[in-house]
Amino acid sequence: MSTTVADETAAPSRDDGFRRRLLDGLAASIDERGYRETTVADIVRHARTSKRTFYDQFAAKEDCFAELLMANNDQLVATIQDAVDRTAPWREQVRQAVVAYVHSIQEHPALTLSWIRELPALGEDARPTLRRGFGRLATMIVDLTANDGFRDAGIEPLSHAAAVILVGGLRELTAQTVEDGLPVTDIIEPALSVSLALLGPKPTV
Repeated sequence: MSTTVADETAAPSRDDGFRRRLLDGLAASIDERGYRETTVADIVRHARTSKRTFYDQFAAKEDCFAELLMANNDQLVATIQDAVDRTAPWREQVRQAVVAYVHSIQEHPALTLSWIRELPALGEDARPTLRRGFGRLATMIVDLTANDGFRDAGIEPLSHAAAVILVGGLRELTAQTVEDGLPVTDIIEPALSVSLALLGPKPTV
């Protein structure tokens, strides 16, 4: 994977329309046959364009994959943020966030599984993309626990370390559920129980 996260953020695309079609083409191929089995030919077939167009936009399949995953992660964060009513009681906010997470994952389970399982397998070059996506989710959780609904209940914002633990657990539960062919909605209640326990008031000693 030759594109770094900094490159993805700073470099303007030469044609946003073609680039978006290629990203969508990769997503469609991942749904169809998984990332590892996907070729550039599969991507351009779904995008209805040419290999020449692909290589005009991306240096390799891995670079397209990295950009697709970051776009998907950004959309997931935005979906959860939009779903949460920050004036609601904290428990309701947690439920809103968990349900929004699950419903978003349900739309693209194969892409989510490739993020969790296949991106780390790409090695050291994939680490910046992995850490940025993971970090954005953790930071979102910390920010959400700093609003009035949590403050009114006497709850301190979650630490970044605890948010990382929560994100990691939710991702692994999601991956196992998708791998087992079970409905992603099956994780709502266990995810909610663990999230409430971790985010809620801490017992006094």
